[in-house]
Amino acid sequence: MLFNRLAGLVTSCAIGCLTLSGCAGSSGVPELPPATFVAMQEGPGEEYVIGPLDNLTIFVWRNPDLSTKVQVRPDGRITTPLITDMPAVGKTPSMLAEDIRLQLSQYIEDPLVSVIVDSFSGTFSQQIRVVGATAKPASIPYRANMTVLDAMIAVGGLSEYAAGNRARLIRFDKTTGKQKEYRLRLSDLLKDGDSKANVMLAPGDVIIIPESMF
Repeated sequence: MLFNRLAGLVTSCAIGCLTLSGCAGSSGVPELPPATFVAMQEGPGEEYVIGPLDNLTIFVWRNPDLSTKVQVRPDGRITTPLITDMPAVGKTPSMLAEDIRLQLSQYIEDPLVSVIVDSFSGTFSQQIRVVGATAKPASIPYRANMTVLDAMIAVGGLSEYAAGNRARLIRFDKTTGKQKEYRLRLSDLLKDGDSKANVMLAPGDVIIIPESMF
């Protein structure tokens, strides 16, 4: 009888310890749904917004003297033939083309203007930032259908002492105006090849990778 009571007590303690261990191991931080490594159907992302240091081609139909290649200055403005210090940052290529068209309408009749982004950096609100225990922390221009795997390849993976499974993704929620935090399992993704640990990124995401305490 005494043996049965002791056995029951030991079993209860073991179950309790396992329960507590499970609770302690769970951070309570939500995870994002897995992303496919290759999208079944590539689709366009949010319309591109011009950022500082982007290289642009300004094409004015039948007016080669007004067509030019230009880099957006750090102050967010550009200068083209007949136009000085026009704001470019924060506009889409079509918006900038329309602003240039309106300015050129003072000099030529019904100009047709196109703006092409040759190389891009994007605005700060669109860049993906990867900081902490990685080979080379960096800000990466966001592109459509970008995943956390793409970002980690761009920064050279985890450092030797990275605690990849304790990484966090910080995302600004436009609907609530607040930041949300998600758990990332970078070690499972990069070291164990767990495809379920790969998630989609959004413009402006910040990936924070802590170092291991051991």
